[in-house]
Amino acid sequence: MAIKPVKSGVNYFIDGFKLIKQPGLRTFVFIPLMVNLVLFSTAIYFAVGKLDELFGWMNSQIPEYLTWLNFFLWPLAIVSLLVVMSFVFSSVMNWIAAPFNGLLAEKVEMHLTGKPLNSGTTVDLIKDLPRILGREWIKLKYYLPRALLFLVLFIVPVVGQTAAPILWFLFSAWMMAVQYCDFPFDNHKVPFNDMKFALAQTKGTSYSFGAAVTLFSMIPIVNFIVMPVAICGATAMWVDKYREAYKHPEIAPE
Repeated sequence: MAIKPVKSGVNYFIDGFKLIKQPGLRTFVFIPLMVNLVLFSTAIYFAVGKLDELFGWMNSQIPEYLTWLNFFLWPLAIVSLLVVMSFVFSSVMNWIAAPFNGLLAEKVEMHLTGKPLNSGTTVDLIKDLPRILGREWIKLKYYLPRALLFLVLFIVPVVGQTAAPILWFLFSAWMMAVQYCDFPFDNHKVPFNDMKFALAQTKGTSYSFGAAVTLFSMIPIVNFIVMPVAICGATAMWVDKYREAYKHPEIAPE
């Protein structure tokens, strides 16, 4: 009997890139991706217009010999805008795409196991929307107070310049694991606290998976595909590490 190799969270995230290419999964990747691109492009269009107005005003206020600064400030402004908008839209899209994300996780699990989840019809999905969005609200309530606490650390002397960036990255990695692993857990109606407990039992895998998602989320444009990739990878992780435990509760996660 072949021994299944132990995989890290990074391996599962990389698996996500392979899974989004599967023919049966492309539709569930394409829809939220297109919604994201349309909203992001619209916001960028209006934001660039406002930047143009701002630079026009700024040029009217500075001496003519300093207008050469535009060659440096415009690229800096555009890059900064892309980074900020990318982070904002990652959060917004988690809400907008939540039903699609649950479906994607379901289809990935079926692809990996060959067994359907019997989640019901489209009508059942619509009826389940309040619960799905409620789950996103639970995650937001879990995230916000902790995020604010970590952000406060940045203004603490010494700690803000040393430990705070490291702690913030670790917290972000944990939250990325929570955010995306929750979809396959939620498809099986596993309570949020039980899901957190399961991830805590496999901290190495959870943190390395979340760290990979966090790093790729920092790259403008590339982060458009991070969400479906992370959901696919998280579902693969669910199938390997947690699924059997929740089919048979007496089995603890590996």
